[in-house]
Amino acid sequence: MDSMGPVFDALGNPTRRRILDLVKADPGCTVGEVAARFDVTRIAVMHQIRLLEEARLLTSRKEGRRRRLYFNAVPIQMIYDRWTTELGALWASRIADVKYRVESGVRKKKGKKHGRTPEDGVEGRHPRKNRGRVA
Repeated sequence: MDSMGPVFDALGNPTRRRILDLVKADPGCTVGEVAARFDVTRIAVMHQIRLLEEARLLTSRKEGRRRRLYFNAVPIQMIYDRWTTELGALWASRIADVKYRVESGVRKKKGKKHGRTPEDGVEGRHPRKNRGRVA
């Protein structure tokens, strides 16, 4: 069986992607804190968290009655490594830069070497940082 199947299944659901975003933004948050961000029952959120843990996209640590959640980027990195070459990563990153620039409406300003900065409103993404690795 393909070990990447559960990862793709987990990422295919918008609720699970939102949970990953929340946990990535606040490592160590509790299940209760995540559940409070949704308009469904805590049990429903816990089901989604369980599926993310089965896909190894989330890890958890018990602290008394609380369970702290942490994002695990390794499965996503494995997918990236499987289908991306070094040259492909370079061009994909450059194309992504163009996409972010177009979507944000940012125009290249005169005197700026790389086209934009985090202050330009592109969610802190800088075109020359963190290239080639997802995690």
